Amino acid sequence: MGSVAVPLADLPARTGRELAVSPWLEVSQERIDRFADATGDRQWIHVDPERARSGPFGGTIAHGFLLLSLLPALMWEALSVEGARLVVNYGCNKVRFTAPVPAGSRVRARITLAATEPREGALQATWTVVVEREGAPKPALVAEWIGLYLT
Repeated sequence: MGSVAVPLADLPARTGRELAVSPWLEVSQERIDRFADATGDRQWIHVDPERARSGPFGGTIAHGFLLLSLLPALMWEALSVEGARLVVNYGCNKVRFTAPVPAGSRVRARITLAATEPREGALQATWTVVVEREGAPKPALVAEWIGLYLT
């Protein structure tokens, strides 16, 4: 579980604050290939290192949806919300893939609580998650991600 623990009841008071930063995670070519196999998205820019060397990024890059799919793992490594019976992924309001992630890069997530809203039997939390690539001047992904914390 995450290195930062926050009681569910304390979340509303922490709105607007960055609560955690995940550890770095490598996005290897093997991970990219496995994602391509799982999704059927085998575009050459992701899975053909030889061809991609002469492409616009000088090598293969991660799928944007691969980065998006890493959000739960990055979140769990960085943050745990204590006191919820169950956490349900409720979706995203916004997702932007803002910069490429070359194979072999390391990424991490900066996690800010954007809003909370009480629901019947739950608390809805909207998180702003910024995925940074190590050494890059701008983030690779920015998402507004919603979770339901059932009580």
